[in-house]
Amino acid sequence: MDFYVSLIAILESTIRLSVPLLFAALAGLFTERAGVFDIGLEGKMLGSAFAAGAVAAVTGSVWLGLAAGILVSVALSLVHGYASITQRGSQIVSGVAINFVVAGATVILGEAWFRQGGRTPALSGGARFQTIDLPFVEALRDVPVIGPIYAQLLSGHFLLTYLAFAMVPLSWWVLYRTRFGLRLRAVGENPGAVDTAGISVVWMRYRAVICCGILTGFAGAYLSLAMTAGFVKGMTAGKGYIALAALIFAKWRPVNVMFACLLFGFLDALSIRLQGNPLPLIGQVPVQFMQALPYLLTVILLAGFIGKAIPPKAGGVPYVKER
Repeated sequence: MDFYVSLIAILESTIRLSVPLLFAALAGLFTERAGVFDIGLEGKMLGSAFAAGAVAAVTGSVWLGLAAGILVSVALSLVHGYASITQRGSQIVSGVAINFVVAGATVILGEAWFRQGGRTPALSGGARFQTIDLPFVEALRDVPVIGPIYAQLLSGHFLLTYLAFAMVPLSWWVLYRTRFGLRLRAVGENPGAVDTAGISVVWMRYRAVICCGILTGFAGAYLSLAMTAGFVKGMTAGKGYIALAALIFAKWRPVNVMFACLLFGFLDALSIRLQGNPLPLIGQVPVQFMQALPYLLTVILLAGFIGKAIPPKAGGVPYVKER
């Protein structure tokens, strides 16, 4: 029974930790399917988390905080789009620049505005998201086996958690069952043919980066308005890079992206669970090793088990219209 309780706790933590990865990976899916490589997911998440936490702290409204987070993330996406689509600059350099600028700006602005070492004030009440209990949760809580699954795994999550998993079938439908999705994928594979058909490659790619900005806005807002009660400097802690790794691991398919994010979330949850606990036949393991374990396993999985991942053919290549 103890094992079952521990398993449920780890799986609940897995869902909680995988949400920002899922939002960010789906965000990268839209841009990379359109041929825009986006390594700036980390910076957009961090900027969104700071804006959401700061506005929610000042206004006391979680919805204004969420709107601010999305707005800042979309603005950063448009900066990346302008540099890499309009100006045909290096998409890698643009993304890395966003990551560096946001990492520094959030600390400077946070210290200047709130004087709490780069943090925002702690959020409570209507300034942050509250968990949602599904119907009949109390009646089913004590039912063997089914009760803990319904009460802890399915119920008791934040609104953004349910939205993140709802975005998986929605993203699949948009990419594979709509005209917009067909054109988006075509732009990532053969932009010249799309341009010949009279469709603006530039506008399609800008729409993709806007979608990316909205989704990374949700990812960042989840970190500061739901997962923790406020912004902490560097709180993304490489989640944008892990989301990008999950996207590659999933070979740019929405459903596979969800399972990849759950896998990386499980590795993170397991490392947290094992911290301070001796392992069989090994004994006590340094905390620093357990903290690095998810990142080490990410590298191992990508290097040894991904197989051949073929990105969109026009990915990372600025489009130059033929005259």
